[in-house]
Amino acid sequence: MKLKYLLFGVALIGLTSFSNDTLDTKYTTASKRTNTVFQVSDGEKLIAKSDCIGCHKLDKKLIGPSYLDIAKKYPATDKNVAYLSGKIIKGGSGVWGTIPMSAHASLKKNDATSMAKYILSLKK
Repeated sequence: MKLKYLLFGVALIGLTSFSNDTLDTKYTTASKRTNTVFQVSDGEKLIAKSDCIGCHKLDKKLIGPSYLDIAKKYPATDKNVAYLSGKIIKGGSGVWGTIPMSAHASLKKNDATSMAKYILSLKK
């Protein structure tokens, strides 16, 4: 059963990696370059390096909920950060559907906390 979920996840990642976000050059216009510097949080860096992107996206549901949906559901409180960081490490199921989230037992508590804080900071 776990193998089916793993194969499904790999197939889904492979299919979602193809995007129609290419620009058609005859319809584009020149734009000004800006010197905008984006600061990336530790939590965002950790998520980018992890396997989270296989099941979650910023604004779209894949296998699991989007990060924005999580941020909408949970206010950014210390209690919710602790709860979500625990869920990241231990895994779980039932809150967002029947498909379980795999545990990340090798992840340090501080790293999971940084990831949870980043996700909850996305609430607009």
